[in-house]
Amino acid sequence: MAESTSASTSSARPIEWRVATVAETIAETPRVRTLVLDLPHWPGHRAGQHVDVRLTAEDGYQTERSYSIASPPEAERISLTVERLEDGEVSSYLVGELRVGDPLELRGPIGGHFAWSVKDGGPLLCIGGGSGIVPLMAMLRHRAAATAELRRTIPARLLYSSRSWSELIYRDELEHLAAADPTLTVTYTITREPPPSWTGYRRRIDMPMLEEVAWPASLRPHLFVCGPTPLVEAVAEGLVALGFEPQSVRTERFGPTGV
Repeated sequence: MAESTSASTSSARPIEWRVATVAETIAETPRVRTLVLDLPHWPGHRAGQHVDVRLTAEDGYQTERSYSIASPPEAERISLTVERLEDGEVSSYLVGELRVGDPLELRGPIGGHFAWSVKDGGPLLCIGGGSGIVPLMAMLRHRAAATAELRRTIPARLLYSSRSWSELIYRDELEHLAAADPTLTVTYTITREPPPSWTGYRRRIDMPMLEEVAWPASLRPHLFVCGPTPLVEAVAEGLVALGFEPQSVRTERFGPTGV
């Protein structure tokens, strides 16, 4: 579950629960699955927003979790990418049991602080760890849907930390996006199990790494950081130490009960 550091935007009326139908499932890694959903009358969303998902058992027991939207605003369907966590009652069901044709109750979109549009301009710097890549991927997909001329005015960089090469979510798509777009740079750091031929970063994100990857503070880039709380706090502190204004560093973190 992704938990934003800012409150969700208020609304005059509560956001309604809607019933989506699973149209497709995609295995991203052994522990991560993307659910592609048909959802009639979806009001649209901004890249970076999330939804609440509600499960109801036969005995009436209900539980809710929040998941970032992986699909860009341009997509016809809504996609949620979910990591199965140990003892996660919701994530275990979504990753292991939900099938094509099954219903899924959700409400959204939610959140306005951790959101970005190509209309906001650039440069864009995204830093993520683990499944924290999900809302950042929505931003990169949204950017990729823009014209090549517009993308050239919005250079983007992604720094993505993962425990192993096999656990990098969207790895093939990210490689394709970077190869096709010279204004997008994707940098990985593998903290535990890099492949034998790996020549990239082999450690957690630190100040020297941020100095090498981040845009100069003078360019006033749009900054988005998402991942486990220790990563988010370390990166945010590092960016501020590099001269970025604290309020310019937008963060979203995983809470301790995130499933």
